[in-house]
Amino acid sequence: MAAAAKSPRRRLAARALGFLAVSGPGFLVMLADTDAGNIVTAAQGGAQWGYRLLPLVLALIPILYLLQEITVRLGIYTGRGFTELIRERFGAGWAWLSLAGLAAATMGSLVTELTGVAGVGELYGVSRSITLPLAAAALLAIVASGSYRRAERAGIAIGSFLLAFFAVLWAAHPNLNTMARQMADLPLTNRNFLFMTAAIIGMTLNPWMVFYQQSAIAEKKLQPGDYVAARWETAAGAVLTQLLSGAVLISVASLLLPKTRAMLTSVGEISGALTPVFGEQAGRAAFGLGVLGGSMAAALVSSLALAWGAGETIGHRRAQNSRPFETAWFHGAYAAAVATSAVLVWSEPDLVWLNIGAQVLNAFLLPLVIGLLLALGARALPEPLRLRGWRLWLIVGISTALCSAGFLGGLSGML
Repeated sequence: MAAAAKSPRRRLAARALGFLAVSGPGFLVMLADTDAGNIVTAAQGGAQWGYRLLPLVLALIPILYLLQEITVRLGIYTGRGFTELIRERFGAGWAWLSLAGLAAATMGSLVTELTGVAGVGELYGVSRSITLPLAAAALLAIVASGSYRRAERAGIAIGSFLLAFFAVLWAAHPNLNTMARQMADLPLTNRNFLFMTAAIIGMTLNPWMVFYQQSAIAEKKLQPGDYVAARWETAAGAVLTQLLSGAVLISVASLLLPKTRAMLTSVGEISGALTPVFGEQAGRAAFGLGVLGGSMAAALVSSLALAWGAGETIGHRRAQNSRPFETAWFHGAYAAAVATSAVLVWSEPDLVWLNIGAQVLNAFLLPLVIGLLLALGARALPEPLRLRGWRLWLIVGISTALCSAGFLGGLSGML
């Protein structure tokens, strides 16, 4: 009888341990998705448009999951990284094109993470001339770390500081009637609103997420038996990252109402909008930890994605542990990207605009990444798991609408 009573508990414990063994890539990539660029863009959206962009933030949850679930499936059932699989299935030309897109997205990510670090430093009176070289040195050290598992655990631990934004939301006390009214009032003919829509799409669907998660799954050597747990982890991560983004947007909208459409021009102004609910010192610390947590997690993920992608493009598999990027060409290219990002952030006074611009760049890159992802999902998976029929066309239709909205919205804001 006792043995029978223990059996369900043992099964539950075994499942929990199995889930923990599989967990990592999904949670880390989603925490990284809520980076400095995400926080700044969500805050700007709340400041300018109140709660009007919240429906888009929430509507992107299933889309984010659908696309990353295909990534999970490809990583588990092919054992290949994203760029490696592109090279294997479609040739070196497409692999190099995807790497170029990844490099552009990583460059944009480095800009946003460095703006986050610089902005938090300025909250405490520390000059960019000090914080940017320190941050650049840290980013260069990230790609030289020798153990993926160690880096993964560190990234999740750092990214967990983002949970501070839920406390900010709780203290902001949003007005639900105002929220409902504004969510139904969408100015779809306003170019500035459409531009911010493109930024919201870009901040949610970072191209490097696909590259990172698939290569990380291959690096951990997850097997078909891990598929269900990996899907649950990815689903939980998709919900978490969008709720965090929504928390920032709602908090800023609530605390600035009725002064909506205010333009925030610095990380300090965003912090100032959020910190009154805790007091200046505690609020500044909570905001700073959240931004730094997201920034460093995203720096880790985008750096590893670029390292893996570069290695896979030239024929090396899963570069982090085998370290083919220790060659001079990779370090030179990566150091140049970090240095260029640092100089750009150092010279640009409006860090908010720089962050939003980087998210719009992501929206422009989405058609390439999503197109290759869906092509691999339809051709590279074992027959029973391939995208086909109504499911394939549904995802193609949703992705086409999303990419079109991102491209047209970004273009409208630039004209």
